[in-house]
Amino acid sequence: MPERLTLGFRVKSGFAIAVVLSGPKSSPQALARRVVSLSDATVESTRQPYHDGFGTAQEDLKEIARLTAIIKRCARQSVKELLADPMFDGRSCRKAGVVVGSVIDPAKVGNPHIRAHASEGRLFRTVLADALDDEGIACTVVVEKTLGAEARKAIGKPPGQIAKDIAGIGRALDGPWRAEEKSAATAAWMVL
Repeated sequence: MPERLTLGFRVKSGFAIAVVLSGPKSSPQALARRVVSLSDATVESTRQPYHDGFGTAQEDLKEIARLTAIIKRCARQSVKELLADPMFDGRSCRKAGVVVGSVIDPAKVGNPHIRAHASEGRLFRTVLADALDDEGIACTVVVEKTLGAEARKAIGKPPGQIAKDIAGIGRALDGPWRAEEKSAATAAWMVL
């Protein structure tokens, strides 16, 4: 039976931090941390497609549709590139945990600027989940403020112990192990 891997993501505007875990749920190990692009670096407005400059909502529906098409293409390509990494050779990855800031319905947000942020949050979450689904990877979405409680249920350890274990897991990797990486690793552990 091939070794199982899981992915965890912390979605941001235009990108996501990904962490790859392996091993049994009782003692997972971090294999990699990556930045997964969900926007096109050559088209700056794909980082915030629902904005039209600072503090102003984009109202041109054709422009939003154009930018959304670019974002979908970037997300699919970035996920394919991540999964093409040799660490996935001979290993099964069928689940991912995706941590987001909010799942609020943008239509329920009165302020146009805040609605733009909510629309972008939904867009980046959705394109990432769709790209993973295209690769046969099921997603579990968790709102960051509920991550501790959800992790406790899924992992079966108190939040303090989970945080301590996540900090230890990060020592196996070079580079930063910030809140985004810790959230992504926790989400990956939850679905391992």
